[in-house]
Amino acid sequence: MRVHRSAPVRNFTVLPNAVLQYRRLSYTARGLLADLLSRPDGWREDGRHMADTSPQGRGAVRRALKELADAGYYRVEKIRLPDGTIITETHVYDVPRAAAPSTTRPVPGGASAGRADTLSKDRHQEPSLPAESPSEPPDGPPDGQADGRPGGQSDEQLREAVATLFRVIRPEPRLRLGEAEARALAPLVARWLERGSTAADLAQALLPGLPAPMHSAVAVLRHRLEHKLPPAPSTVRTGALRYAECAACHDPVPEPGICGPCAGLAPRPVAVGGGEAATRPGAARARAALRAARAAGPHPGGLVTCR
Repeated sequence: MRVHRSAPVRNFTVLPNAVLQYRRLSYTARGLLADLLSRPDGWREDGRHMADTSPQGRGAVRRALKELADAGYYRVEKIRLPDGTIITETHVYDVPRAAAPSTTRPVPGGASAGRADTLSKDRHQEPSLPAESPSEPPDGPPDGQADGRPGGQSDEQLREAVATLFRVIRPEPRLRLGEAEARALAPLVARWLERGSTAADLAQALLPGLPAPMHSAVAVLRHRLEHKLPPAPSTVRTGALRYAECAACHDPVPEPGICGPCAGLAPRPVAVGGGEAATRPGAARARAALRAARAAGPHPGGLVTCR
């Protein structure tokens, strides 16, 4: 294939090759993205008008926009104006961004004229969303968790988890996170730390083999933190070995007291010199030798030698 390029001096757009060569996106989605990136900032056009002015139908354009949104190239954000009116703002990126929460963002300033499909708020109706405290993280708690802490971690543990996460991903420029994104991952990092993992263990689990291109650092880190979580340490404790002696013969016994032979409940085993069968003849020979030595009289050296 021979590529012929011109060198325009005006009305041209510079795009990264990774965008146009990203084969996980359909050709329709990539062509639509190139069209959107060629528009000036502030351009307003909805998906219906895109379909009506192109050979593709509305369904194809809708699917292409969904592909771009899932890949992080396209995002529609709802903005709540001070008078309660909600408008939409579309963002198009030439570098994929992490998916943002689909909450309505308030903006300061006076009311601006919205489009025909904007919603009007009833001033006499109770607000549907509570007022958010500035100290609260923007991300809501996970499903099924009332306080957003699946492991019940304390604030100090979460702060330590955030600091550890930033320290682990610092060597990898593709894993740049914001503070809110790090706080959202902090409960998972805290669970690793609770199970005895170190920063080196986290680095070994999070950094090698990152995908290229990187579309969502948060999604990659969350997947690895969840699926590579080490098992919880065993709660079964091995009982300490106990040692006791018989109060009569001082032989080892499993529990304090006297052993069975001393209590007359069992014969005493002989385990010297290969067992009772080997010990009895030896003891008989030793007694016979002692008797013979005594019968022979005292030894000149005062010692009795047994042979």
